[in-house]
Amino acid sequence: MAVPIVAVVAFNHFSPFHLSVPCIIFGDLLHDQKLFELKIYAEESGPIQSHEGLSVQSSLSVEELAQADIIIVPSWRDPAEKPNQAMLDAMVEAHARGNQVVGLCLGTYVLAYAGLLKNHKAATHWEFEQDFISRFPDVDLDCNALYVDDDRLITSAGTAAGLDCCLYLVRQRYGSAIANKLARRMVIPPYREGGQAQFIERPIPFTTKDARINTLLDYLRNNLNKIHGLDELAEHSKMSRRTFTRQFYKATGMSVGGWILSERLQRSQELLESTSLAIDAIAEQIGFQSTASLRQHFKDRFNVTPSEWRRTFRGHQKLR
Repeated sequence: MAVPIVAVVAFNHFSPFHLSVPCIIFGDLLHDQKLFELKIYAEESGPIQSHEGLSVQSSLSVEELAQADIIIVPSWRDPAEKPNQAMLDAMVEAHARGNQVVGLCLGTYVLAYAGLLKNHKAATHWEFEQDFISRFPDVDLDCNALYVDDDRLITSAGTAAGLDCCLYLVRQRYGSAIANKLARRMVIPPYREGGQAQFIERPIPFTTKDARINTLLDYLRNNLNKIHGLDELAEHSKMSRRTFTRQFYKATGMSVGGWILSERLQRSQELLESTSLAIDAIAEQIGFQSTASLRQHFKDRFNVTPSEWRRTFRGHQKLR
């Protein structure tokens, strides 16, 4: 099956950082696994250059832009400037086909100029909130969220929030493990507090510099359904309880209980995304003493229920 086509919009005086965010996330970052087909679309004819003198070339026609599975506008040079109508029409056509249209930072303005955000929720850079509201009063601007997904219209707040938003899109199609793998490759945490960013969990160290702790982590991952005491785990690691708790925290940056809880929650995400197991079966399989306990911890950590998570991240067919 063909991988999704991601079209990134470039324009004169583009920001190199903003343009690079989707290009890195949706490019060939994993090398051994092609997840997306990345294309550049030029908003205007002629050379496309940044203020710094960097240049890019278009690889899509406006007709091909309308066919893209995901269109991303990574920013915009001037909130007062309406983009060319042909591009806006292509974005509207793509959305009508059931595809996703994304505005990162001031790219939200472009979606609004296209009329896509009317009566929808959106996010943008906090410094431009009042300007945006005055220009587009029919858009429900969320001034707190790092990014918002409303009917396949995804918009984000400024700068680094674009990374969170792009990882969210990866997670929708490929699940938590791949999204976290991309984040680790970039040496960034796939987690930001607030709003829709709660959909992205804090990565758990898979290995540490301590061989004994690594052996224990493997043991715990294979026995999440069991109850574990500190004395038992210290003995398993051939350490005193005091030495064990100190070494565990030094190696992982977390308490034993905190690590086990995070690992159980991450496993619950994977099971919600990849299986049809009932939530009570998932709770039992990963060591929660009750379904209510899983629901409470999940809601506290991610600000959504397990059922909401499953609906969100099984909404797109995942390509394996």
